[in-house]
Amino acid sequence: MNTIAALSEAEIQTRLQSHGEWALQGTKLYRRLVFEDFVHAFGFMTQIAIVAEKLNHHPEWANVYRTVDIYLTTHEAGGVSERDFELLEKIEHLIGSR
Repeated sequence: MNTIAALSEAEIQTRLQSHGEWALQGTKLYRRLVFEDFVHAFGFMTQIAIVAEKLNHHPEWANVYRTVDIYLTTHEAGGVSERDFELLEKIEHLIGSR
């Protein structure tokens, strides 16, 4: 069985320095995105869903009209793991291409 390890808070904070829009909230990485309207917000969520499915690592998120709140955590690790930063990088790539 392959165990997924949680990163230390120091490791997470160091990695977050290059991702200024993200923050650590408890045991989750968090970012809020605000779009032009609901269609753009939902379209972006659809793009993330496709990537997340390929990675077999899914975000926790909420959508209200044009706002999307994204939380990344690895339940098996009990906190943030390398998998969360992998998905974060993919999300950042999608943000950059919009």
